[in-house]
Amino acid sequence: QVRLVESGGRLVQAGGSLRLSCAASGRTFSSYAMGWFRQTPGKEREFVAAINWSGGSTTYADSVKGRFTISRDNAEKMVYLQMNSLKPEDTAVYYCAAGSASGSYYSDSGKYYYWGQGTQVTVSS
Repeated sequence: QVRLVESGGRLVQAGGSLRLSCAASGRTFSSYAMGWFRQTPGKEREFVAAINWSGGSTTYADSVKGRFTISRDNAEKMVYLQMNSLKPEDTAVYYCAAGSASGSYYSDSGKYYYWGQGTQVTVSS
């Protein structure tokens, strides 16, 4: 069982940076792949980034590749999303998730068992 709580979302100007955090609880946290997803009104939940159980492998959506970095600290049970060069189209509620996704399935929201409540990120132009 894993519980997730996101934080760090705020209003930021285009071109700026923001770091989102996800605090996790659960004895088996280190065995789960972790992902970040985002959602805006009227759109489906969109994959952003994922990281495997050890942190040695990451994958990103094309829209954020080169700008966002996902990382994890298993000892502290934390997952982070560093967002640089933010664009107005990055505006969304960002969710962290834990699951058994792997390989090509990291981007599939259905492969994640646990979800946080989300944190709002707004990028102004």
